[in-house]
Amino acid sequence: MRFAFFGDVVGKSGRDGLADHLPGLRRQLGLEFVIINAENAAAGFGITENTARELFDAGADCLTLGNHSWDQREALTYIVREPRLIRPANYPVLSDAPGRGSHLFQTDSGKTVFVVNLLGRVHMDAMDDPFAAADRELDKAPLGQVADAVIVDMHCEATSEKMAMGHYCDGRASLVVGTHTHVPTADCQILTGGTAYQTDAGACADYDSVIGNQKEEPLRRFTTKISGGRYQPASGPATVCGVFVETDDRTGLAVRVEPIRVGGRLSQSVPAV
Repeated sequence: MRFAFFGDVVGKSGRDGLADHLPGLRRQLGLEFVIINAENAAAGFGITENTARELFDAGADCLTLGNHSWDQREALTYIVREPRLIRPANYPVLSDAPGRGSHLFQTDSGKTVFVVNLLGRVHMDAMDDPFAAADRELDKAPLGQVADAVIVDMHCEATSEKMAMGHYCDGRASLVVGTHTHVPTADCQILTGGTAYQTDAGACADYDSVIGNQKEEPLRRFTTKISGGRYQPASGPATVCGVFVETDDRTGLAVRVEPIRVGGRLSQSVPAV
């Protein structure tokens, strides 16, 4: 099976970049399933029904979220109606968060794909244990038994926490990939148990920026410690960053993993089929 995961979409630039490049990537790479982290899709903060629809129209099969899940209030009700939108599974029970933290999808060819979204705790808001949540969610659809592929989006700040989750899920997931920090890492690999891994998929955003935002306001805050206004997404051409994975149809484990970077300032050749 062949699928791809794309990192955090930042604003209109990221959405336009995916609209431009994703249809061609689906054809060129023979992608059977596409996951996109979309927690920054709506003007850099959260997601709306309209921005989600743009990404589905571009070729997304599933959208994951993160710490900005509810920045747009309509997401609280939209997620209840849209099973293709997944929020982190480890919200505290008392938060009574709407939606779901995982979902089992079926591709057009009849294969099953289980997607799990988790939120880290290091340098992030307090959440329930993501490792315990990973156990709970992965038990719902064991790889190679219930699911032909299992993808875990670990949305967190610390590279160590992302790497720990990769090793924790090794052999139980087809891919564990980090999101949130918006910078693609150079450690794309297959772990010893057969799980594809990358610490951060990067962002689908204009990279003439500070993690997808116009440079002026972040620079002002770093140099003066005074806010001059709200962050605004950079609006130049986006680089579409993600991870391509091919799995063994028998086990669901990875046999190939490669980074994807097309368009914009970080463009490189996409994986050869």
